[in-house]
Amino acid sequence: MTEQAKIYVAGHRGMVGGAIVRALLARGHDASRILTRRHAELDLVDQRAVTDFFAAEKPDQVYLAAAKVGGIHANNTYPAEFIYDNLMIQSNVIQAAHAQGVQKLLFLGSSCIYPRLAPQPMAEGALLTGKLEPTNEPYAIAKIAGIKLCESYCRQYGRDYRSVMPTNLYGPGDNYHPENSHVIPALIRRFHEARLKAAPGVAIWGTGTPKREFLYVDDMAAASVHVMDLDPTVYAQQTEPMQAHINVGAGSDVTIAELAYAIAKVVGYVGDISFDPSKPDGAPRKWMDSSRINGLGWQAAVTLEQGLALAYADFQRSEEEEARV
Repeated sequence: MTEQAKIYVAGHRGMVGGAIVRALLARGHDASRILTRRHAELDLVDQRAVTDFFAAEKPDQVYLAAAKVGGIHANNTYPAEFIYDNLMIQSNVIQAAHAQGVQKLLFLGSSCIYPRLAPQPMAEGALLTGKLEPTNEPYAIAKIAGIKLCESYCRQYGRDYRSVMPTNLYGPGDNYHPENSHVIPALIRRFHEARLKAAPGVAIWGTGTPKREFLYVDDMAAASVHVMDLDPTVYAQQTEPMQAHINVGAGSDVTIAELAYAIAKVVGYVGDISFDPSKPDGAPRKWMDSSRINGLGWQAAVTLEQGLALAYADFQRSEEEEARV
């Protein structure tokens, strides 16, 4: 990457896309050369609109961070939207990039691409070796298709389209919706509201025993830029034509119960915490094997304790902004 490259960040209003923009600016990239569009300006599900955008702007590189995302509740409630919207977004962007001669593209996937009972930690080779977690299978299928799109354009057309698979992400710009958010922002909101109301207890979905790995979003952005900038020969040496994705994780995981107590501590909630086993747990464990990207010179820098404090500060800022509106 040069500071004068024209880079399109798809999904810049989302948590990951926003962090990628911050990472590019921090590395001295010219802000005027970073292309962004809000959903109201460019609907990535609309093939013609995406084709016209690429024809007009002709970016040099693309970070494909746009996606329809959500937690267990959202995935269970809107499975058709999760598979359709994500298939269309990534297909439209990748094809339009290719049609306009974009040589470098980075696709952001998800750890849910791996089988529900994949050996832990989950290595890149676990892809397509077993059944997926039912609660988010439509989303996972779409993300797997995105990986294979990138691999196929590389094999057939010689493009340099790469894929990174992040573990569970959190941090500035997260979605704190009470029903459609992921576990960390959902628990931040619940414990914050419980503290304000002096609620005697908070009940958490599931048994609390599943283990999850969490990565601060600015670490993910740094990893994305790192992978995008790797020399093609180095990248090819560390991947395979039919298995070209790279995991990005923090290196350790915690139980949902441990996470809940950690968030309660950061928020300052001192009431009781209980767990509701009648609600779904999801996969028993999701821990990424990040040895490949670690061997390529990247390591996570933000600890979970540090990241939760930063995430709670971001939530408080967002609440203050909403109150002013």
